[in-house]
Formats: sequence, C-alpha cells, structure tokens
Amino acid sequence: MLPITNYRDREGRLLSQGAAFGIASKGRVLPESDDGIRSPFQKDRDRIIHASAFRRLQYKTQVFMAPKGDEIRTRLTHTLEVAQLSRSVSDALGLNEDLVEAIALGHDLGHAPFGHTGEAVLDVKLKEIDPSLGFEHARQSLRVVDSLERRERGHGEVLFGLNLTYETRNGIASHSKGLEEMSKLEDMLSPQTLEGQIVRLCDRVAYVNHDLDDAIHAGIIDTTDVPAMTVEALGSFYSQRLDTMVLDIIRSSSAAGEIVMSQPIQEAMDNLMLFLKDRVYVHSEPKREEGKARDLLSRIFDFCMQDVRRMEPYLREHPMTCESDDPAPMLRGNLQSTARIVTDYVASMTDRMALKVATDLVMPHIYV
Repeated sequence: MLPITNYRDREGRLLSQGAAFGIASKGRVLPESDDGIRSPFQKDRDRIIHASAFRRLQYKTQVFMAPKGDEIRTRLTHTLEVAQLSRSVSDALGLNEDLVEAIALGHDLGHAPFGHTGEAVLDVKLKEIDPSLGFEHARQSLRVVDSLERRERGHGEVLFGLNLTYETRNGIASHSKGLEEMSKLEDMLSPQTLEGQIVRLCDRVAYVNHDLDDAIHAGIIDTTDVPAMTVEALGSFYSQRLDTMVLDIIRSSSAAGEIVMSQPIQEAMDNLMLFLKDRVYVHSEPKREEGKARDLLSRIFDFCMQDVRRMEPYLREHPMTCESDDPAPMLRGNLQSTARIVTDYVASMTDRMALKVATDLVMPHIYV
C-alpha cells in the first residue's frame, strides 16, 4: 500500500516560515470543506487548468499577431513559462509552489485578443462611455475567476466563478507591473504574499526574455543588436539570461527577506525592456498589423453595443448577466451595464474567434 499524505504535514516539512500555508488561508467567498489531502491552493490550480478561459489562451496573441512560425509564443506558452520560473524560485526559497503555480496559471485569463492592442482598445471604448470605467487585464482576470467562468456540476447545475482562495485572487489581481506601476485595483493593490511577489517579478522575467527570443527567431532583430551592457550583465543567449535572472532573484530575495532583484540585474532587465519597446513593441514590421486589429475589435464592440442580440450565444451561456429571458430591453436602458457585458464578450475571444465574428458581422450572408 502507498500512504496518503496530509497537505498540512507536507507544508509543515517543506515550507519556510514566510510561506503562505494552506491551513492559514483567508479562505474563499463561499466556504468549502477541507478534505486534508489537496491543499486549497492545489484546488485553485486544478480549477484554473480545467477552465475554458485557460484553454483559450492557446489562441491569444502574446506579442506577435498571426505568427508564421509554430514556435512563436502565445499567451498560453507565456503563462506556462511564468509558472515554471515561479516554481523554481519558490522551491529554492521554501515558499508555496502550489500557490505560485495557481497565481501564474490564472494571471492572464482576462487578456483580450491580439495582446495589449486588444487591451488598449477596450480601455478606450469603456472610457468613451464613462471616464470612470476602463479595462485592465489584471482586473479582468480577477473578474473571470470570480464571476464569468462557467462550471458544469451535473443535473443542469451551473456555477459561475471558480471560488478561488483570497491568496490566489490577490496574486492574480496584483501581478501587473511594468517599468512603472500599472495596477489600479482599489482592493488588491499589491501582492499580500511572497508567492504573489514571485509571480509578479517572474512575469517580467519571462516576457522580456521570450519576447527577445521570438524577435530574434522572427528576424526582427539580430543578436548583435542587443546592447552590449545588457549582454554583459545578463548573458548572450536565452537560457543564460534566464539562469542569471532566476539565480539573482533567489539569492537577493534570501538576503532581503522579500522578493527582489539586485540593482545591477534589475537595471539590466529594465534596459532590455526599453530596447524591446523601441525595436520590437513599437517600431517592428509585425506591429504595423496592430492598426487592423484595433479597427476590427472596435467594430465588433460598436456593433454589439448597437444590438446586444449579436451576443446571443454568449448571453445564453452567461444568464447571470441578465435578469430576464430577453436581455435586450434591460441592457438598452443601462449603457454602462451593456458596455461591461460587451467588454466581457470581446475579451473572452481568441484571435481567430475575433476574426470570425468580425467577418460574420461585416460580410453579407448569401442564402442562394
């Protein structure tokens, strides 16, 4: 026979004092029983992996829209790389790997199609309707796990939202951080656990490295274009840069008691981000396609605002957004509510779903 281990015993043996312990979790909005075998954070991770929003990440742009090669990263592969880096750091520091994995796997569930271009379009559209509104993928990711994700429970029972623990939700909501603070979430402004801090930093480590790697493989830049100071500090090839950054986070965080990088490595990473912004994110050839993506998503949004029946399949699957069988009259009377639902609908799309919806909306249907 093989013994069944209790997660409390496992955490007690393996985790350091600063870790987030499952038994000490602040819990879920809807309390659930504890079976003692799987920790609350393991359950969070499993629910995210089985979510339809997680599967859709496979067909959402990371940086390069409609890449010709199969090796260019998507939003899903980015998510998996963040999870792997976060687990490596967490394991070395004696922190909770289950929690960092749950946060990392859920951190981008709310991303719109076509990467940050889609995020910017939805933000503008909402602000045009009401300046107090806006779209941020971290906020939307929290909305997905709290309210939008469907869970079929059999016998016709459907639940909305994954009912995740506070610690996972906090890490998802507060993960967004660029060269300057990006998150404007009122109730979850910063990570409340060391595990959340790990994902926040490893998200940056992952995307600066794989975006550079993808740009080199796509022929947008050459390895010789990378600034010499960055190469000297971080390394000259992909795995070397990752190794340098991960080991630096582990050593610096161990000494500081919080999740940090040393100043030289932090500055080198920031300089690499600035280089990518200039050569890849803004001025590269593939980025010229973003104008088409902006126009496409804007037209979908406007069409759906004009007639919510265009979202009929989505509304059927999300009846909690409406209080009647016929949502159109109610939604027409509340512009902000309509905009929120249209935003949920558009943000849920993959790139190819957005292309199909745009075609269906614009192209005439031939019935002969």
